[in-house]
Amino acid sequence: MTVRAGREFLAIPGPTTMPDEVLQAMHRPALDIYSDQMVQLTESLLADLSKLFATRGKSYIYIANGHGAWEATLSNVLSRGDKVLVLESGRFAIGWGQAAAAMGAEVEVLKGDWRRAIRASEVEARLKQDNDHSIKAIVAVQVDTASGAYNDIEAIGKAIKSTGHPALFMVDTVASLGCMPFEMDKWGIDVAMCGSQKGLMTPPGLGFVAANDRAREVHKKANLRTPYWDWTEREGSEHYRKYAGTAPVHLLFALRKAIDMLHVEGLENAYLRHRLLAEAVRRAVAVWSEGQVLGFNIAEANERSNTVTTVTMNGHDPLALQRYCKEKCGVVLGTGIGDLSGQAFRIAHMGHVNAPMILGTLGVVEVGLNALGIPHGKGGTEAAIEYLGENVGA
Repeated sequence: MTVRAGREFLAIPGPTTMPDEVLQAMHRPALDIYSDQMVQLTESLLADLSKLFATRGKSYIYIANGHGAWEATLSNVLSRGDKVLVLESGRFAIGWGQAAAAMGAEVEVLKGDWRRAIRASEVEARLKQDNDHSIKAIVAVQVDTASGAYNDIEAIGKAIKSTGHPALFMVDTVASLGCMPFEMDKWGIDVAMCGSQKGLMTPPGLGFVAANDRAREVHKKANLRTPYWDWTEREGSEHYRKYAGTAPVHLLFALRKAIDMLHVEGLENAYLRHRLLAEAVRRAVAVWSEGQVLGFNIAEANERSNTVTTVTMNGHDPLALQRYCKEKCGVVLGTGIGDLSGQAFRIAHMGHVNAPMILGTLGVVEVGLNALGIPHGKGGTEAAIEYLGENVGA
């Protein structure tokens, strides 16, 4: 017997649940890809992406997921043998570094911890040791969706600047753009990238890169450039070169609608919504953790992200809880990945998400904990409700 009906709700960190308006925006005929309407669509999206990244630099749209956008950033500014410093806080900066190594770069990992964010002081200390400036690029993620860590990119940017080191600072915003503040120019970031399927509420398949003038100057001498990813090719006079061929018209329709929805809500309001819902989740997890089985993966409260919460389980199988929530109640939780495989589950609260979705998810998790006899503190969902009631004014 189950209590589910209708489509599943995805409480996973991508692809996230999409608004009906975004899905409906794709249900129309394709444009003539050489038309003024197509050119205007592209220009509006590129301008709005630069605003989302908060940069006066150039933005680029790729028919690719986040891994493709990683490759786009690397190939445009690196030459074979260049050293990349990877700032570890979970799985995804490491994956970016692995892509760099496969492309011919030398990769050094500044060892971190899956239970904490990057320490800006450690970045500063490492760069001060690099007297010959062999490090050409530094890569980090703002939010690691495996560990749930939130990295203070502004503080890291200040640490890099304080050393006077010339390495490019490159940041992955796949799990944060549109959900949490990001200030590319203000924070000293040279290259940023993102994907469409999380905070931007669009189907998977689009990757975005923004680059400032300093990065585009380095680009001129990079020898890892290839035609598809190349920024110079993308800036050609013919419109089709913006996409290295046929434009992904229907995904662009979806993205246009999603960004319009963010404009209507207002970015500051979107950031506040994510803060409130994330804290509601954390209030629930804190209560559940009183049973000594569940707990936060990220130890320090101020280093937990507002887009995903990674919950560890001690002595019980998180897959059993995930199966119960999905098969019996229709809520899909994220699985533990990388070093946390088989040890954790993840609750996403990013993009198209609101109070009913979050409270419903928390309630289902609590139903599953009860049904499976997993020890936990009672009243987690009530704690979330109480928090929102106190902080969302009438």
